Amino acid sequence: MRTLYFRIVVTFVLIAIVSSMLALLLTNVYYMSYMKSYHEQKIWNIGKEIRTLFEQTPNLDLDNYLAHVANMGFQIYAVDERMEGAFYGAPFKHKQFEQEQIRRVLAGETYHGMEKKVRWLTVIGFFENSIRNSVGLPLEANGVKYALFIRPNLEQQIGEVRILLALLLGFTFLFSLIFIVIFTRYIVKPVKKLTEATNKIVGGDYRIAMDVTRKDEIGNLARHFTHMASSLQQLDQMRQEFVANVSHEIQSPLTSIQGFAQSILNKETTPVEAERYLQIIEEESKRLSSLSKQLLTLAALDKEDNVVKRTRFRLDEQIRQVLIVTEWQWTEKRLSVEPDMPEIIVSADRQLLYHVWLNLLTNSIKFSEPGGIISIGMAVDRHIAVSIRDTGVGIPESELPYVFDRFYKADKARNRSRAGSGLGLSIVKKIVELHQGSVEVRSELGKGTTFTVRLPYL
Repeated sequence: MRTLYFRIVVTFVLIAIVSSMLALLLTNVYYMSYMKSYHEQKIWNIGKEIRTLFEQTPNLDLDNYLAHVANMGFQIYAVDERMEGAFYGAPFKHKQFEQEQIRRVLAGETYHGMEKKVRWLTVIGFFENSIRNSVGLPLEANGVKYALFIRPNLEQQIGEVRILLALLLGFTFLFSLIFIVIFTRYIVKPVKKLTEATNKIVGGDYRIAMDVTRKDEIGNLARHFTHMASSLQQLDQMRQEFVANVSHEIQSPLTSIQGFAQSILNKETTPVEAERYLQIIEEESKRLSSLSKQLLTLAALDKEDNVVKRTRFRLDEQIRQVLIVTEWQWTEKRLSVEPDMPEIIVSADRQLLYHVWLNLLTNSIKFSEPGGIISIGMAVDRHIAVSIRDTGVGIPESELPYVFDRFYKADKARNRSRAGSGLGLSIVKKIVELHQGSVEVRSELGKGTTFTVRLPYL
């Protein structure tokens, strides 16, 4: 299996190889553009100096003279008119050479083998140990014409430098490979920890320990992963609580229905008690029906797949319709409703927003004492703000952060007439958020509660 560790090592090795090849190509371009002509000219000048020195010094023995010159770091090949040649200094590795070129040099021409030789990598020709890679010029000694071919003996002149350079490049590449193999482990190690943490989360264990102190991308990933694990843990806890709450909310009315129905069937009740039990059964059935509808609504809203069907309508008229629908409830409790709603047109889902106002108003009616006041206000700034305020029992300050949680009930001791499923405000918040709005609550125990819904003003 090609692991990430293997891929990174191979990638770094390929980078090193490709970089070396590119460096060689660029060096070749530099050599062809600047160094080749300079090197050729330098050897040509040295060859002329060798010839000039010989010509200016009479009675010199050519063999002895060329041997001493060769000892100073040159390779020399001298050919006379009879095509008999002699080598001086270190031997040439490649001695093949065209006789026609020798005749031209004997005739007075010059030979520029270093410059004319064409190779794929010209810079490599700098080290070619052959007669073709030399400078040729004519020389006359004691009336005999010679063709003199000269090149520097790189082994003698820079042999130690070549060895040091080869060792330097070789050790650099070797240590690079070693360090790549070693330090790649430190790059892959956090990824392996992330894999292990992922497997733990899949197994339901959210207690993971990641290095979140790093300041690089790995540290940032670890912090986000830790945050994700915490969110998943919280989500899992909410799911478990949700299932437990749903089970409880369903089981309670079912137990009541079962108990009262059993009593009626067993003829253990008087007609008056049976009638009262049947009324309770009807109320509990309504609670179950309402709970199922709210659960279906939440499920649909959670999907968020084309849930919001926007249309333009008057928001003040919609809230007045809700007031008309709930009139029997607030008149029964002798509540005063004080609406202050200017004409405002909104682009939203008419049916979903209807649920928002119906839920908030019924909550205000439910938790208001008889003779209380419900105020409804609307204002437009950058947003449309709708406030519904009552003078009811209020909500303790410690409970305010949780009122929008699913199945949360602030009044744990409230009677059955005020009982609800604990899903209404969750639905309100979800609907408002789907409209890119927000909802907040302010309350003071014993003085009342105010819910403020803010919607985008289009």
